Amino acid sequence: MRAIATVSLSGDLGAKLEAAARAGYDGIEIFENDLLSWGGTPEDVRALAASLGLSIIALQPFRDFEAMPEPQRRRNLARAERKFALMKALGTDFMLVCSNTSPSSVNDDARAAEDLRELAQRAAAHGLRIGFEALAWGRHVNDYRHAWAIVERANHPALGLVLDSFHVLAPGLPIAPIADIPGERIFLVHLADAPLMQMDLLNWSRHYRCFPGQGGLDMAGFMAALERTGYAGPLSHEIFNTDFRMACARDTALDGMRSMILAEHLRNRARICDALATPPGFQGIHFLEFTLEEAQARALGQMLSMLGFCHVGHHRSKNIELWRQGNIHMVLNMESHTFAHTYRLMHGLSVCAIGFRDHHPEQTMARAHAYRACAFEGPTGPGELRLPAIRGINDSLIYLVDPDTAHDRQWRTDFTLLETSGHPDAGITGIDHLSTAVAPTQRLRWQLFFRTVFDLTASTEHEMADPNGLVFSQALVSQDHTIRLVLNTSPAGETLPGRFMSEGRGGIQQIALATDDIFATLDRLSAKGLKMVPIPDNYYDDLAARLELDDALLEAMRVRHILYDHSEHGEFFHAYTDRFAGRFHFEIIERRGSYTQFGAVNASIRLAAQSRLHAATAPSSFGTDHSFVQ
Repeated sequence: MRAIATVSLSGDLGAKLEAAARAGYDGIEIFENDLLSWGGTPEDVRALAASLGLSIIALQPFRDFEAMPEPQRRRNLARAERKFALMKALGTDFMLVCSNTSPSSVNDDARAAEDLRELAQRAAAHGLRIGFEALAWGRHVNDYRHAWAIVERANHPALGLVLDSFHVLAPGLPIAPIADIPGERIFLVHLADAPLMQMDLLNWSRHYRCFPGQGGLDMAGFMAALERTGYAGPLSHEIFNTDFRMACARDTALDGMRSMILAEHLRNRARICDALATPPGFQGIHFLEFTLEEAQARALGQMLSMLGFCHVGHHRSKNIELWRQGNIHMVLNMESHTFAHTYRLMHGLSVCAIGFRDHHPEQTMARAHAYRACAFEGPTGPGELRLPAIRGINDSLIYLVDPDTAHDRQWRTDFTLLETSGHPDAGITGIDHLSTAVAPTQRLRWQLFFRTVFDLTASTEHEMADPNGLVFSQALVSQDHTIRLVLNTSPAGETLPGRFMSEGRGGIQQIALATDDIFATLDRLSAKGLKMVPIPDNYYDDLAARLELDDALLEAMRVRHILYDHSEHGEFFHAYTDRFAGRFHFEIIERRGSYTQFGAVNASIRLAAQSRLHAATAPSSFGTDHSFVQ
């Protein structure tokens, strides 16, 4: 059974139940605070859950129970009897008891076992069960092994163990002993991940838990150990997260379901469905589709021409242009009765779709369906190709194009191609990566989406300094490194991502174009009249002081405004254009050796330079106030 605790979702209790059912959960844990603040009766909750197809699998938590002195012990047992009546009204037979945090509790395992045994006896008299969970900050019991020893000592069939991945993994407890616990003695398993942080366990747990697949804990190891126990009971999400409490409950519940499927995959890969058995096989980013007005298209066409792209075709029946350089295709969609137009009304001039070259699109679509991604099927005109597509960030589209179709058939079918022989390019060879601005409450959501649906691997989050606030950035990379996506978010409204969010609700903010020789490419772009964002001389003076770079190389970078980074595996050179129409910008990059990062060390320099240019040029060379494209 797949379940979720109501504490994981925003809204009132009714909204939480509806979101859980809509996402496909089978069961729900009622967090008692949610019940106390709701206007209906426990019987109403039971009826609502039943109408939504949800089983109420637990009432939780019952706090500060075991090993208390009198008269608290007597009062606790009386309190438990009231909760048993509540459980019957709710229609659940299980209550979670978390380990005691009270300073009044006694450090006595015999007393704790005795108390839990009496509680289980009383519960059994009502046909109910009890589960004991070790909180990582429990006063005397803060280790699942200790909790299991007390459960064994109590020795009652109505008493079992509750395992929580956070309380096991966050304190760094060994996971191998989990496999020695009989599965039938485990009554419930909570699944929660978390980013790796240096923080006290209580605050870490209360504010930063996330769904498995969104954090850095060893969920794979935990799930593998759980599988060896033979446990066959419910898996439930119990997530305390400040951002989740501000996010849409339906979106969070859908993220949870994707995470649950991933956790089941980690638990036993041999039992997963065929759709998840084979990861996608990519060959890079095939095209970008821009949605824009005709005047904007003329301006963007001018910029693409400066970047070395060539106008190579017109759509056979629609107001759409095709631009190309090497294997990169830019589609400029000016239509007024298509998905692109609807997207433009919501987001303005923007990238509304991207295309991935995919060896087996049908397998990737099956995987996307298994992970609850939303497929897109728009209208196609006579003779047009129908390409499989998935809804992505902000309801943009991700098309999947097999290599044969991408090579030639797609464009020859849908477009009238122009004769372009002899057009000089700029040496740009591909799209290295795309950077997307997302809301702070959405970063974990899209990280999980790309990890599950496309099998991308998430890097460590980076913190970058914009002159107007902090920016948080995280890269997602395919196994073959041909697809690289970067998620940027900022809580500050005046940072570059913050402005992008407020002006266009986010989306692709940066398009990184790869070249084998950045110096030659930038010289060609300069000859065409394209200027790079100026980098201050102080940056190059610092490079000279820190690194043993050749003076001629430093000067070549300085005059071309090239930023530099290196690792033990290689080097990275990159430069930036100004923002086009106040929206997105292009980055020109060259990777040498096996450098796999994104030049994060230069982010604060780049962000400051772009902000300085934004403040000094109104409008910029490509119209930050859209005056260029009017």
